[in-house]
Amino acid sequence: MGIIKVENIRVFAYHGCLKEETKIGSDYRVDLEVKADLQNSAKTDKLSDTVDYVFLNRIIKEEMEIPSYLLETVARRILDRIFNEDKLVKKATVWVSKLNPPIGGDVERVTIKMTDKRKK
Repeated sequence: MGIIKVENIRVFAYHGCLKEETKIGSDYRVDLEVKADLQNSAKTDKLSDTVDYVFLNRIIKEEMEIPSYLLETVARRILDRIFNEDKLVKKATVWVSKLNPPIGGDVERVTIKMTDKRKK
């Protein structure tokens, strides 16, 4: 087993429950960790034998483009796509952070973390 991390993916998106959030948008940070068997790819040196982090980054960017009220919804969509589109991934954790959230205080970010495992 091994771990692949894609960290500090910065995107601009339109998530939130406040009307202003869906109009003016916000900056977000997404971090992802996936667990997969990396032993075969370590031997073959073939991209097709591993989890492609370019693919992971693309999924995150595409799902962040779809406006949602809740960050939890975005995280769930990201995890669902990863498990549906890459059979090598056994477990994944995604962190979705809204930077400088409009919550009436000096807050750097609000983050949700969601983890899931492949169903057998």
